[in-house]
Amino acid sequence: MGTIRIEQMEFYSFHGCFEEERIVGNRFIVDLEMETDCTRACETDDIADALNYQTAYDLVKEEMKTKSYLLEHIACRILDSLFASFPQLEVARVKVSKMNPPMGGKIKAVSVEVERRRDAYMRLS
Repeated sequence: MGTIRIEQMEFYSFHGCFEEERIVGNRFIVDLEMETDCTRACETDDIADALNYQTAYDLVKEEMKTKSYLLEHIACRILDSLFASFPQLEVARVKVSKMNPPMGGKIKAVSVEVERRRDAYMRLS
């Protein structure tokens, strides 16, 4: 088993409970961790045998374009997309952070982290 991490992906998106947030937008940081069997990729050095992290990034980028009220919703959509696209994915964790959230004080970020296992995804789909 191996772990692939894509860290500190930065997006400007239009998520939030306040209408202004969905109009003006904000900066978001996404961290992704994926567990998969890397044995074949280690042996062949062939991208076809690996979980392609460029594709994973593209999936996250696409999900960040869809407006949501809640960080939880964004995180779960990202996980759904990853599990649907990568049959070899066993476990995935995603952390979505909204930078400088409008909460009435000086706050660097608010984050939601969600983890899902393949067997749980199969029950949901």
